[in-house]
Amino acid sequence: MRGGVGRWLRTLRHMRAAQMVGQVRHRLRGIRPVAFRGETPRLAVFDPPVPFLEAPPHAAYVPDGRVVRLLNREVRFGEAIDWDYRDGGPLFAYHLHQFDYLRETHLTPDTRLDCIRDWIARHRQGTGWEGHPLSLRTLTWIKLLLTRGALPADAAAREEIVRSLADQIETLAGHLETHLLANHYFTNLASVVAAGLAFEGPAAARWLGHWDAFRAQLEEQVLSDGGHCERSPMYHALLLEQVLDLLNLSLARGSDHAEVLRASASRMLTALRTWTHPDGEIALFADSALGLAQVPAALHAYAEALGVTEAPLSATGVLDASGYVRLEAAPFCLIASVAGPSPAYQPGHAHGDALSFELSIDGRRVVTDTGVTEYVPGLLRNQSRATRSHATIEIDACDQAELWAPHRIGGRPRVALDSVEPGSSFRAHCIGWATPGVVHRRRVTLDSDADAVVVEDAVEGAACDVRMCLPLAPGLDPRLDGNRATLALNADANCEVELAASLAWSVEWLPYFPEFGLAVDRRALVGTGRGPLTATLRFTLR
Repeated sequence: MRGGVGRWLRTLRHMRAAQMVGQVRHRLRGIRPVAFRGETPRLAVFDPPVPFLEAPPHAAYVPDGRVVRLLNREVRFGEAIDWDYRDGGPLFAYHLHQFDYLRETHLTPDTRLDCIRDWIARHRQGTGWEGHPLSLRTLTWIKLLLTRGALPADAAAREEIVRSLADQIETLAGHLETHLLANHYFTNLASVVAAGLAFEGPAAARWLGHWDAFRAQLEEQVLSDGGHCERSPMYHALLLEQVLDLLNLSLARGSDHAEVLRASASRMLTALRTWTHPDGEIALFADSALGLAQVPAALHAYAEALGVTEAPLSATGVLDASGYVRLEAAPFCLIASVAGPSPAYQPGHAHGDALSFELSIDGRRVVTDTGVTEYVPGLLRNQSRATRSHATIEIDACDQAELWAPHRIGGRPRVALDSVEPGSSFRAHCIGWATPGVVHRRRVTLDSDADAVVVEDAVEGAACDVRMCLPLAPGLDPRLDGNRATLALNADANCEVELAASLAWSVEWLPYFPEFGLAVDRRALVGTGRGPLTATLRFTLR
């Protein structure tokens, strides 16, 4: 049963009972805003020890004309923001309600206040009350309230914001996204705990009571090597900022939660470093794009100011629990994905990218992942997730995993890291869900003596069609001569790629999605052949 009922069964069998119960509850009742009852909470802290980070790169607001810029899309609302705006797609709508753009430091306190009060007055229900935007908006408003000079000192206005926040936190606490779990549930709990730390009073004590649940998610979702369980460098960076925010609030409050948060942040910093290219930006594995999360340098600086240092890895450059390996020696830096979709119960942000890699040479990206540009069902979403869009091998024109709908996976591949020599080489293999009779084995070696990166592939088992892809960074125009390709990196340096003679090579155009809302054409070296076979690639800098 390749589709229909079989696909549903292959998807549902991995879900947790709590998710299924949550799905039923969510579909039956949805989210109903809750009116807070009781004494209005009072701010317990002011001016935390370290300033919160400003707006992420993609978010901006221009008060004149109510212009909101998000995800490479600009909307001029005119007289008033349309809080029910849908034309930009669901992700734009979510970010509109998250208010990250109000974290821009150049905005005046009155500008921020006008925007917040307008939302309070005119958005009583709808998208802004869904769990994820609700969580991230409350975090933003709390941080603005606690930052001296970010909002006017007017007591009545601040009281209005706090009262609305109380409504929102009560709503969120009663509608945690257990139907999704993973990063959504993590963020829900982080927001409720943040409110418990930022305020005092009976309600704040009740909100802080969610700490145990949050700590459990922190221990489950942040793996032993520090990587987040969804294996997306972008989501990892987003959640790391939340952990650092909670640490900041804990230190301001004198809470005994600080050490737990510090330990998790320390491991997460190490994983972030492992995923960061020499250009200072993250690798684009799984659902990852530039500009949405804070840049790694900003997160490291924030952590350092909070007294957080990186935890050592058991093996340099090896995230064995998360399934990534980094090999680095000048001028090469290679980051590879050596695990399958994760976590099993919620792999919605996974791609068919097992054994794929990104390669930087002399500080410039050469082989790149595809990234992601949107979550809307359709061609672009499918292209971003497909195995053929990544630097790996596709067997019999099948994806490694049974990718369907924007965030669903049915059948899963079997992927394993077989061995690793830290900083030098690794071996891994993948058996696709639809091609169980074929094994793709890959060995990658950083040959410092020969100043080369060598990728050795073996496709073993049944006869099959093989397609190997090397998606290149935009601007690289390969000169292909038989089984050799030359890439001009700059005026003084070329990358020479010796291609496998067992495959027939061509240059194709593939889409590249480095940021949400952005699609760029770029070239790829594509080799096709008939397996079983072996294939060796060698990258050298001339």
